[in-house]
Amino acid sequence: MKLPLFLVDAFAERPFTGNPAAVCLLDRARSEDWMQRVAAELNHSETAFLLPEGEGFRLRWFTPVHEVDLCGHATLASAHVLWETGCLEPEEPAVFFTRSGRLTAWRAEDGMIWMDFPAEAPVPCEPPPELLLALGPVEVRYVGHNRMDFLVLLDAEATVRLLKPDLERLQQVDMRGLIVTALAEEEGVDFVSRFFAPRLGIPEDPVTGSAHCCLGPFWAKRLGKTHLCGVQVSPRSGRVAVVVHDDRVHLGGWAITVLSGKLLGD
Repeated sequence: MKLPLFLVDAFAERPFTGNPAAVCLLDRARSEDWMQRVAAELNHSETAFLLPEGEGFRLRWFTPVHEVDLCGHATLASAHVLWETGCLEPEEPAVFFTRSGRLTAWRAEDGMIWMDFPAEAPVPCEPPPELLLALGPVEVRYVGHNRMDFLVLLDAEATVRLLKPDLERLQQVDMRGLIVTALAEEEGVDFVSRFFAPRLGIPEDPVTGSAHCCLGPFWAKRLGKTHLCGVQVSPRSGRVAVVVHDDRVHLGGWAITVLSGKLLGD
């Protein structure tokens, strides 16, 4: 077996920034156990597996320890690989069948990749005690949740950047991950964020597309605008364009292949 395998920096405008994702092009259906073992071997925050199906591709995402329902950066990376390898023509949309339904991606004239994702707006909630303890002594202005994550609004961008949550306590909270956010200080950027998912084997994710399915509706309502720009201020950092359309969000970003090869094990 020699399966094409790629490492792509997603939501990245230059190599070694944004969020790296592995993309594997399958020749046939594979078991969940096999895909999970491959993802653990590669040890990226997400590994995407693509298999042709009907008019598009079956797409599944695995962290080193779990399969997930939705992943933005690995979807962006997957679309990029399909166009770069000639599996799709540049003007063709990428159609994916996933655990979150049908997702599509397309290339704009400037080369930016856009994705059509479900909006995952948060609803206000009382924070679990362990969540507040994990955050430490910071000013919390809002706590909400959606079907996957908790969202916490902090008082300032500097607070988001300097936050050092207790990851052991976060593992005790029933959630996929924690989004922390605040208004941005940089002109042309609306909000900043960070994302922590220790229960999925991801202490901190560099740039999380699916978190912007929550951040987009949240900030659109607060700022009274539907076209937004977010920067995830992890050490690698990355910029995500967001357009909110009722129950959908369009997420835009760039992708760069930094490695290609063959997966040899079976």
